[in-house]
Parts: sequence; structure tokens; C-alpha cells
Amino acid sequence: MTGRRKRGDYVHHPRRDRMDEERVSDPYRARGKWPEPTACPECGAIFHEGRWQWGEAAPAAEKHLCPACQRVRDRVPAGQLTLGGEFYAAHRDEILHLVRNTEAKARAEHPLERLMDIRDEENRTLITFTDAHLVHGIGEALRHAYHGELVSRYTDDGDLLRVSWSR
Repeated sequence: MTGRRKRGDYVHHPRRDRMDEERVSDPYRARGKWPEPTACPECGAIFHEGRWQWGEAAPAAEKHLCPACQRVRDRVPAGQLTLGGEFYAAHRDEILHLVRNTEAKARAEHPLERLMDIRDEENRTLITFTDAHLVHGIGEALRHAYHGELVSRYTDDGDLLRVSWSR
């Protein structure tokens, strides 16, 4: 070999992309794996096969709060849903029933996706969640069932998804 690189020989081209470490803004995201078995003493979720799930904890399982219980304890939501408008005021109970049922279905499959709090304010209701995917899914369920206007945006820090629905 003469030491020259061939144009089509990508094995010999230097990498131009830099693999910088991604900035993780979520302090509740694990930086590594939990020891197995691990059980949450508050909700009973277990860390098994690389993820949190519902199941029976081993007697010798380590005890650590799961990220959802830690968020609830610290009162730091990952998602926030604001409900408002005349239609919402007239159908509040029915809409909150949809929110609770959608959350229960998600929580049954994913222990870290939970509703944290429901607060009534002047002309709206504010609901907080432990997972951004859950709040997005509930917003989409509301739009699918009742139409209306759905707006989703992350905060400047990127660690809280704010979803608002009104009709």
C-alpha cells in the first residue's frame, strides 16, 4: 500500500463527527443501571431486566425510590397539563374521567408514568405528571375525543413539557 487514501474507502477517512457527551437535563434520569433486584419501598415497583416494572420483589432486593416516587416526593413534575375553556367548564367531570382512565392504563404498563396532582385554579385546572410522554399522550387523547386546541412546548431548560388543551 502506498499510504494514499482512496476516495471511496471510508474505513481510512478520519471521523468528522464529534461524540460529545449529551447534556442530560433530567436529574431523575439514572446515570447507570440500578442493581438487580431493586424495589421501590413506596410504590412497590421493581427494577428487573433493565427497566422499572410491576412485579413481586425478591426478599433480598435493595430498596431505592423509583424516579416517579422521587419526583412525587420532591414535587418536581416532568409534564404539566392545563385544561380550560367553556367546553371544559361544562364537561369537567367527564374530561377528568378521561384523564384518570388514560393515566391508569399507562401506569399499569409503565410504573414511572403517573399523575401527581390535580389543582383547580380560577378558570382552569392544572394537572402534573411524572413523565412527559404521559402528558403528551393524554393531550392527544383529549384532542382525539373532544377536538379543541392542543399546544405543547418545553420550558427553556427543556425539562418540563407544558401541554394546554382548551375548547
